[in-house]
Amino acid sequence: MNSVKPVFKAVIPVAGLGTRMLPATKAIPKELLPIYDRPLIEHVVKEAIGGGIREIIFITRSGKEAIENHFDAHYELEHRLVKKGKNKILEDIVKIIPDEVKISSIRQADALGLGHAILCAKHLINDEPFAVLLPDVLVLDKKNRLKNFSFAHLVKAWNKTGIAQVMVEHVDFDDVEKYGIVDLSGKIINEFETTPMKGLIEKPEPQNAPSSLAVLGRYILPPEVFNLLENTNPGVGNEIQLTDALSELLVKDGLNAVMTDADVFDCGNKLGYLSANLCLGIRDPKSRAKIYALMNKLYDDGF
Repeated sequence: MNSVKPVFKAVIPVAGLGTRMLPATKAIPKELLPIYDRPLIEHVVKEAIGGGIREIIFITRSGKEAIENHFDAHYELEHRLVKKGKNKILEDIVKIIPDEVKISSIRQADALGLGHAILCAKHLINDEPFAVLLPDVLVLDKKNRLKNFSFAHLVKAWNKTGIAQVMVEHVDFDDVEKYGIVDLSGKIINEFETTPMKGLIEKPEPQNAPSSLAVLGRYILPPEVFNLLENTNPGVGNEIQLTDALSELLVKDGLNAVMTDADVFDCGNKLGYLSANLCLGIRDPKSRAKIYALMNKLYDDGF
């Protein structure tokens, strides 16, 4: 029996225009919008690192250079902080990622879909399994769990089975038409248990949905998915969709779902973005009481 190769590389597609967050994203990449005290992309990168990832590959485009700059040194700023004795802030910006973690980027010349974005990383992934993390999505594990608990379990599921894994969450049936929905043939899935999928349906109508389990933008994939993407016919908008390749992978080699109980926020829309900021603010003991006081005041004032 062949041993399962470990997952050390992650692809994070950041080439999107952020149209759902306009006008805030007209000049600022959506990935750099702050979620409480740090940019969204930093939360996602640290989630990956917490799951054992040691190489981050950004799929980017022109105008997104600031994302890479955020993870690079800023000597003038660091010098000023040293002179002013602001050592805690200095530590936060110098130690964003560990020294052993590498970051690289690849330009996606044309916006041809998520599948095409992932395909751009083929020459850096080579013959290794890899993770995909969508930067719009913030996964906040419960306070009683370790940070990055959910993503770490996704990686563990791959290590245990050698089968591609997708992270899923329960959503309201009224909202299933916004997501890719997995079919488990009615099987009950337990939290953080890896379960074989029978199908994957993109944005079904509620009456046709096989479950309320939605794919939330975290994947562990084998390198064979690149061949499937290369042979996937473009769909709507001439885009190559990851979902189409995953459906083929499911039939060929299998595809498993791992359900999380984390708080998951789609920060690519305004309500999800606001909710994520509020959640992290309440989790911080320094700001919790003031946020509750503000919410009570707004409620009393009839807002």
